[in-house]
Amino acid sequence: MSEHQGAFEEGLYSMGEALKRAPQIRGIPTGVEGLDELFFKTEFVEGKPRKVPLGGIPSYAVINLTGVSDTGKSLMVEQFAVKRASEGEGVLFVTVESPATFVSVSLKERAKAMGIEPSKVEERVFLVDVASYNKLRENLPDLLNTLAYAIKKFKVRYTLIDSITGLYEAKEMMARTVVRQLFNFMKKWYQTAIFVSQKRSGHEDLSAEAAGGYAISHIVDCTIVLAKELILSRSLANLYKVEVGDVVRLFRIDGCRLCGHDTRTHLMFITETGLVKVGPPLGKR
Repeated sequence: MSEHQGAFEEGLYSMGEALKRAPQIRGIPTGVEGLDELFFKTEFVEGKPRKVPLGGIPSYAVINLTGVSDTGKSLMVEQFAVKRASEGEGVLFVTVESPATFVSVSLKERAKAMGIEPSKVEERVFLVDVASYNKLRENLPDLLNTLAYAIKKFKVRYTLIDSITGLYEAKEMMARTVVRQLFNFMKKWYQTAIFVSQKRSGHEDLSAEAAGGYAISHIVDCTIVLAKELILSRSLANLYKVEVGDVVRLFRIDGCRLCGHDTRTHLMFITETGLVKVGPPLGKR
């Protein structure tokens, strides 16, 4: 018997061969003020490596956006959807928590707040209504087939799931399997994707953990953590330069495989019109 019998040679590449098949990573503007400049790439300038802003989240990345309720996760993905659609690109929005009709109203409000005429994005954002159809929620192959059909039909480049937690909330032991299949699907279809995941109140605010444990953050390319803190002491009020009773929101990029990123914790704000903005790092306000 040959010592190589059973070897799967098709799965073996040199780094150079793999690079020839790999897409070029570029920055995808998000529509979220203060976020795009927090990702970096390395370029050689006069023979020396230099950090250069990527100008957005890395293309083809699958990003986990996690936090407790009311931290701005849905607002952030809605801004991203509107921004990309306003540039004439197809966006697939998988609505797991709220029916598509209500999400469409939110997207319309986000567009107006961003100064974009809603009619300019209405035909570029496509909604998959998992919230209303249990067959899509409970049967992952049916959901994946629906996503593949939409990606081909509408030439979609971006897929957003809000929230992925809803696909395994009653069976958290399956979380890793669900996330892995969706991650592999996004890679197969060359999607830039954002998976919103929910934290439980017992989780540490700025950790990457979400419902289902660390399953998501271990699999995806990048994790962004959003948090909030109710200021109930004068010492915290002085630290954050706010008043007692205010709510302070925080933003942190936990890690990213595809490019460099800012590692600091930033203040984050939600405007009166419902737009998320990433502010300065703590200590530089």
